[in-house]
Amino acid sequence: MATGTSWVGRALLGAVGLFIFFGLWQLIGHYRLAGLSWPPLTSVIDMLTDSSRRPLFGRAIGATLSSTGMGYLFGACLGLVLAWFTHLLPPMRRGGDRLAAVLNSVPSIALGPIFLLVLSRDAAPAAVASVHVFFIVYVSVTSGLASASTAHQDLFSVFGAGRFTRFRRLEMPSALPALASGLRLSWPAALIGAIIGEWFGAPRGLGILIINAMQNFQIVLLWCAVFLAVIASLTFYGLLTGLERGIYGRFR
Repeated sequence: MATGTSWVGRALLGAVGLFIFFGLWQLIGHYRLAGLSWPPLTSVIDMLTDSSRRPLFGRAIGATLSSTGMGYLFGACLGLVLAWFTHLLPPMRRGGDRLAAVLNSVPSIALGPIFLLVLSRDAAPAAVASVHVFFIVYVSVTSGLASASTAHQDLFSVFGAGRFTRFRRLEMPSALPALASGLRLSWPAALIGAIIGEWFGAPRGLGILIINAMQNFQIVLLWCAVFLAVIASLTFYGLLTGLERGIYGRFR
C-alpha cells in the first residue's frame, strides 16, 4: 500500500509540475514576455494538430526515431561488448577507458561531417547517436561489473568457479542494474545526437525541420519540432525507467 501511495504521489507531483510548466509557457507566449521568439502553447498545439501538416511531422519524427533507434542499439551493443572485453582482460581496461573518453570528448557538431564523409548522409545521424550511447553504456557496465561484493567473489572461488563462470553467474547479473540505468540515460543523448547528425544533409527528420524553421523564421514550426523531440524523449525515457525499476527490484 505504501508503495502504491508513493507512486500515486509522484504521479500527482509530476502532473502538477507539467501543468505549471505549460501554464507558464502559455502566459509567456500570450503576453509576449519573451518577444516573438516564444509563441503561445496554443499556437504550437494548433499547428501540430493541423491535418495538412501531419504528414510533414509524421515523416520527420519517424526518420528521427529510426536513426535514434539504430544508433541506440549499435552504441549499446558496442559499449556492452567493449566493457565485457576489458573486464575479462584487465590489461586492456586502461585502453578501453581512454578510447571511450576520447570519443566522448569530441563534440557532436564535429562528428557529423566526419560520418557524412565516411558513411552516408542517411547513416550519419545514427552514427552520431551511437557515440553518445556507447560512452554511457560502457561506463555504466564497467562500474557494474566491478560491483560484485568481495564476499560473493570469495564464495565462488571457494567452490572452484573459474573466471568465466564467475563472470557469467555473478558479475554479469550484478551489472544489470547499472546497465539498465545506462540504457535509460542513453536514450535522450541518442535522440540529441541523431537530431544534430541530421543537420549535415539528412533527407528528413526533426533536425532538418528545425534548421528550415530557423532559416525561414517560422517560430511556431520550430517549437513544434522541439515539442515533438521532447515528447519522444520523455516517452521512451519513461518506458526505460519502468524497465530499470523492474531490474532493480529483481537484482538488487
